[in-house]
Amino acid sequence: MTVLSFTILIWIGSFLAGLLGALTGLGGGVVIVPLLALVFHVDIRYAIGASLISVIATSSGAAAAYVKEGYSNIRIGMFLEVATTSGAIVGAFIAAHVHTSTIAIIFGLVLLYSSYLSRKPKEDHVVEAPPDPLATRLRMNGTYPTPEGMKSYNVYHVPTGFSLMFVAGALSGLLGIGSGAVKVLAMDQAMAIPFKVSTTTSNFMIGVTAAASAGIYLNRGYIDPGLAMPVMLGVLLGSLVGARLLVFARVKMLRTIFSLVILALALEMIFNGITGRL
Repeated sequence: MTVLSFTILIWIGSFLAGLLGALTGLGGGVVIVPLLALVFHVDIRYAIGASLISVIATSSGAAAAYVKEGYSNIRIGMFLEVATTSGAIVGAFIAAHVHTSTIAIIFGLVLLYSSYLSRKPKEDHVVEAPPDPLATRLRMNGTYPTPEGMKSYNVYHVPTGFSLMFVAGALSGLLGIGSGAVKVLAMDQAMAIPFKVSTTTSNFMIGVTAAASAGIYLNRGYIDPGLAMPVMLGVLLGSLVGARLLVFARVKMLRTIFSLVILALALEMIFNGITGRL
């Protein structure tokens, strides 16, 4: 296979990954790394490096739109970024000293969780409780737009959310994904933040988290421009197209297909990790 053919195939695969990621809300990173490692036989650390670059690019574009529309909570995002960037740096350092088979198994387990999460219905749960003193002191409570107008919300269990964010950052640095699923879990379930605010704030944070660990991968030589460029361009274009198609797509069917694809990739990653093929 020539370099040009390889680059075109990488771009097409990345485009499809970005498209699926945008339509299901989990991002293209969960598909990119197993795609590169299993289909194109790219070393998993180089695959992670390329995925991190694509996460930075896609997050930056979407984050600006969400902030402008008033969904993202900047104060929450900046506060929790302290935990996620610290975790990302730790995860990137660990990745350099962990065998690739171990990384593959961990990635497979994360994919299994992502497959489950993609099928789970997304609902806002209302917490009827007095405002949390710590969240109030940090001025985290806010409002977000709804069809009925601006709706206010309170934030709870800040220390728990902060701890989960460190774990999300570590997974991002170790596996080269945005860890949006864990971030949303921390904000939506632990901190009782409305789902739309959780997802948009998570998107705002993902790029910064990925940038923190990408520097370490770059320093260790695991970011190949020839690989990262088509991956980034493919995922970015796929995400933009997916965002436009989302209005017309049958999301339930897409989530079913996506979860099955992710499940297959997860089992393949775990099998290859256990047998030492990666």
